[in-house]
Amino acid sequence: VLQLLRGVQRGSEDRKGSLSRLRWALQNKETQQKFVRLDGSIRTLTGLLTSSLADMQMEAARCLHELSHSSDPAVAEACLPVTSYLLTYLSGHSVEFTELCLYTLGNLVVESEAVRRQLLPQGIIPVLASCIQSPHQAVLEGLGYVLSQLLQAKEAPAEIVPLVMDSVLPQHMLRLVCSGLKAGTGAAVEFAWCLHYIVCSHTANAALLSLGALPALVSLFLEMASEIPQDAPEGLELLVCPVLRCLSNLLAEEETGCHLQVQDERLLVALFLILQSFLQQHPFMAQECLWLLNNLTADKPFFCWALLSLDLLPALLQLLPRSQMAGVLVLTVLCNIAEKGPAYCQQLHQQQALPLLLPTLILPDPQLVGQCLELLHLLFLHCPEAAADFLKQDGHRVLERHQGTPELQERARALLDMLGQPRGGTALSPYHPALSAFS
Repeated sequence: VLQLLRGVQRGSEDRKGSLSRLRWALQNKETQQKFVRLDGSIRTLTGLLTSSLADMQMEAARCLHELSHSSDPAVAEACLPVTSYLLTYLSGHSVEFTELCLYTLGNLVVESEAVRRQLLPQGIIPVLASCIQSPHQAVLEGLGYVLSQLLQAKEAPAEIVPLVMDSVLPQHMLRLVCSGLKAGTGAAVEFAWCLHYIVCSHTANAALLSLGALPALVSLFLEMASEIPQDAPEGLELLVCPVLRCLSNLLAEEETGCHLQVQDERLLVALFLILQSFLQQHPFMAQECLWLLNNLTADKPFFCWALLSLDLLPALLQLLPRSQMAGVLVLTVLCNIAEKGPAYCQQLHQQQALPLLLPTLILPDPQLVGQCLELLHLLFLHCPEAAADFLKQDGHRVLERHQGTPELQERARALLDMLGQPRGGTALSPYHPALSAFS
C-alpha cells in the first residue's frame, strides 16, 4: 500500500496504474484502515480528485468510493477534508463522475455523525435539491440514496427533515415516485423510502399533506393495483411497500379533512389486489397491507361498510392464521368494524365471522386471544344472535379455560357474564384504533 501511495505521489509514468491497483487494494477492510493512517494519503487523493486530468479524477474518486464502504467511523472521518469537493462536483462533470460522488457521500454519512455534521453547514441539502431536476436516472438514483441515508440518521427529525421540507425536494420526490411505476426506475424506489422516513419523523406530515401527498399516493396506489400482473415482477414490492407505509402513517394523522380526501372504495379493492399479487412470494406484504387497512377502518364507517358490502370479508378472514402479527391486525380491523354498532355486527355475523374465531380462541397466544375477546365483546353487545350462536357452538367452554390466565381472566369472565345476560354485561376496555405504521 505504501509503495502504491508513493508511486501515486511521485507522479511516475504509471501513476494511473498505481491508482487503479490502489483502488482494488482498498476493497480490503484492513487495507482501508492502514491507508488512512499513512501520512498524506487522503491529501494525495484530494489533490488528484481536484486535478485537471479527468482520468486521474475518476480513479481518485473510485479510490475514495472504496474507502467510503468501510464500516469503521475512523475511515469515514479521515475522508472529511474531501467532502466539500465531492459536493462541488455534483453540479458538473460527467454523469458517471457525479453518480460516483453521490454514492461516496451516501456511504460516508451512514457511518459517521461527524461527516453529517460537516456536510449540513456545507449546504448538502440545497446541492441535492439542485440535482433532483437532472434528466439522468443514474444521478437521481444516487441522489435518492444519499437522501435516504441522511433521513435515517438519529438527528434527522430535528435537524435534517426541516431542511429538506424547506427545499424543493418534497414536491419533486412526490412527482418522481408517482411517475415511477411507468418508468420502472430505482430512483422512484429510493424517493418512496425517503418520503417514508420523512413521514415516520412525524415532524413534517402536515406539510406533506398540504402538498397533496395523500391524493397523489392514493392515485399511485390505485394505478399500481390495476397494472400489476398476477405474478408481480421481482423488485416491485420495494416500491409498493413504502407507498403503503406512507399512506398508513398519513391516514393516522389527526388532520382536518384528511379522511375526506380518500373516501373511495376503490382503495379497498386495490388493497386486496395488491395482497393477492404479493402474498405468495412476499408474505411480509400481508402485514403491510393490513396495517393500512386498519388505519382506513379506524374511526371511518365509510370503509368499514365498504369492506362488508364489497364482500371482501372472506379474503380478510383467510389472513387470520397467516402469522401472529397478521392475526392480531385482522382481529383489530374486525374490531374497527364491530365498534361501529349493531348493523355492522349483524353483517359480520351473517357473513360467518364467528366460526373462524373459535379456532383462534384456543391458541396459546395471549395477544391473539385477547384481541379475539375484544371482538366477541363487541359482537355480543351489538348482536345478541351472535351470542346465542356462540353458546350453541360451545364457545363458553373455551372461555372458561381462560379464567385461569391472568391477562385474560377478567375479559373471559365478563364475556361469560354477558352470555348469561345477553342484553347487558360488563364493559371491556376499548381496543386501539389507528396505528402509526412502521418506522
